[in-house]
Amino acid sequence: MKILHTADWHLGHRLHENSQFEEQNLFLSWVENYIITEKIDVLLISGDVFDTGSPSNQSLEMYYSFLVKLKGTSCKSIIITGGNHDSAGTLNAPKHILNALSIKVVGKATEKMEDEVFKIEINNEKVIIAAVPYLRDGDIRRAVAGESFDELTDKYKTALINHYDAAAAQSELINTTDAPVIAMGHLFATGGSVSDSEQNIYVGTLGHIGANDFPAYFDYIALGHLHRPQIIGRNERVKYAGSPHILSFSEINYDKKIVVLTLENNIISKIDDVVVPRFREFHKLTGTMSECMQQFPNIVSNSFQLTPWVEIVLNENNTINTDELKKEAEKYSFEILKTALKNQRKNKGIEELLENTKSIKELLPTEVFQLKCEEMGYDLKKSPKVWDAFNEILQSVKNQ
Repeated sequence: MKILHTADWHLGHRLHENSQFEEQNLFLSWVENYIITEKIDVLLISGDVFDTGSPSNQSLEMYYSFLVKLKGTSCKSIIITGGNHDSAGTLNAPKHILNALSIKVVGKATEKMEDEVFKIEINNEKVIIAAVPYLRDGDIRRAVAGESFDELTDKYKTALINHYDAAAAQSELINTTDAPVIAMGHLFATGGSVSDSEQNIYVGTLGHIGANDFPAYFDYIALGHLHRPQIIGRNERVKYAGSPHILSFSEINYDKKIVVLTLENNIISKIDDVVVPRFREFHKLTGTMSECMQQFPNIVSNSFQLTPWVEIVLNENNTINTDELKKEAEKYSFEILKTALKNQRKNKGIEELLENTKSIKELLPTEVFQLKCEEMGYDLKKSPKVWDAFNEILQSVKNQ
């Protein structure tokens, strides 16, 4: 049996207000062909199918058309979980119809664990899937008025771990043949593995769990939420597939991937990373205006013929006129999506702090608050009451 693990499609995403429909459509065609060619049996999508809780008709059509096309392929089972960007209502609305097509959808945490854990059997091979979606605080525990930030953090983390323990127990209950067990998840797990040239900057601690917090009963944890493909805690069986799309210019320096699991004789015998083609060329130019313009001739489209997109960061201390830059760019077949001056302040701005990690859309409110405090040079460690005050405001907003 072959299982394809992917996540974070963010259908409908716009980069600097530019639609990414073309490359997303090309990805869906590519992954459909990959499923056919490699005879994939099961598809797992670990959250953030859409970029927004109210996806456009174009995004919905793209999603449903893809699912229908897989009906005639080797892929006999599809399991989709909700992410923090998804609306549980939107995902769950057609779940009963999709179930008739062997497509299981879990948009949010369910009241009964048997509605999240499934036994899949294809050609006499079995696998258990614990389809755990993004777990919102309000879905897995009852908030207590006046609780401190530390109390919230501890209780939410405990609730997360308890939910996975319950999923493992349900998996064991229905696993009568000692089949491999795979858990899905959409969360921030600590201990991500990155290359030496990359910074491992993770901020905030709300609900963060490590590889050792997942039940040992699971043979593989198919994660979504972080856009960089990576393993957790040096454990190749706890893995983020990453987003198959470039969703910000901070993501252009590493390959986008899907993960393929091979099951044989009731074990996971292989875990393979498969690089997703780059359907559009992205370039980030940094330097003086003259230095950036000298790089223009090197920017060309690839075999997919989509217009290259460019971000330019100028090493200038003051505001300058970029008319010359724009005029020179008109001679070439690429589009400048953003031009900015490099921040020369001592304190880094949020965009710079995020440059080597992830989009601000991926962050929890607490993480954005911590970054903002860092930008302003404010030491939160010396002011725990500020954390408590922020958490109180956050809880009141959530309860509205």
